[in-house]
Amino acid sequence: MRVLRQSFCLAFSVLHLLAAAASAVFKTRAALHLENLALRCQLGVLHRSVKRPRLTAADRFFWAWLSEVWAGWRSALVIVKPEAVIAWHRKGFRLFWTWKLRHGQPGRPPVSKETRELIRRVSRENPLWGAPRIHGELLKLGIDIGETSAGKYMVRRRKPPSQTGRTLLENHVKTMVSVDFFTVPTIRFQILYVFLVLAHDRRWIVHFNVTAHPTAESTAQQLRKAFPFEQIPRYLLRDRDGIFGGEFRKDVKAMGIKEVLSAPRSPWQRAYVERVIGTIRRECLDHVIVFNDASLYRHVKSFLAHYHESRTHLSLAKDTPGPQPVHPLELGRIVAIPQAGGLHHRYERRAA
Repeated sequence: MRVLRQSFCLAFSVLHLLAAAASAVFKTRAALHLENLALRCQLGVLHRSVKRPRLTAADRFFWAWLSEVWAGWRSALVIVKPEAVIAWHRKGFRLFWTWKLRHGQPGRPPVSKETRELIRRVSRENPLWGAPRIHGELLKLGIDIGETSAGKYMVRRRKPPSQTGRTLLENHVKTMVSVDFFTVPTIRFQILYVFLVLAHDRRWIVHFNVTAHPTAESTAQQLRKAFPFEQIPRYLLRDRDGIFGGEFRKDVKAMGIKEVLSAPRSPWQRAYVERVIGTIRRECLDHVIVFNDASLYRHVKSFLAHYHESRTHLSLAKDTPGPQPVHPLELGRIVAIPQAGGLHHRYERRAA
């Protein structure tokens, strides 16, 4: 009986303590609600009496920070609109990056006035040149700027420059040559044939010839002139033109050269030589009138001198087929040397 009475007293004491704790919690919550009500009433009076409260930079920073760390910040905001806090945050972002740009690393160095005028001069004097060609010429003159800067200061024309292509043939490039013919009409509508032998390594035109009546025997003879015994290539790429007859094939085999024939109507399989023929047409023959075979030979020879010694190539890291040294700034002023009858120019530094 005594044990039962003690257990009952203990249980009653625990219930009493729990009730007291619940009453204290309830009173605390009620007090918090009343305190919040009083504060909101005072904020309402302040909001009615003060149209635009004064906020310091610290206040703005606090609310911008609070909007990032607390999802319910909008419910507690009374003195200003939530859009104002977002505007403060964006303004701080702009001020931060403005300070970072002004005190960070310097940007791209400006292009000097002399270089800008030189780019425009080269662009005017060589209307067939694009930004890569002009940039390559500037590198040869010791002017180290970006290709985009060269394109920015070029003279703008209505007709854009012709597109440049890239070839994908890379295997055994040092042991390969291509041969091909292309036709040129004269002023009397006679058809002349230009025979080209192109070495793939440096895009060097090893040999060329002009004839009005090409034959297999004469073509084989031109090929023997192109390659002495110690410089014979391993592979020869050509198309299936009937000019390359049995005599030509026999001489090629006797020289120890393996022929690689392209598929019918597939000039892209001989991209190097097709590209060179297109360059000769676009940059030389399309701008002159051919009278006879001697006239054509002279025009092609003059252009090939420019092609080998002065014309920069994208595939050669903007160097010429015959590597040219870079002219330092100390050599003197820049002079223009006309080439190919004034159709193109070469630029060098020379002492006054």
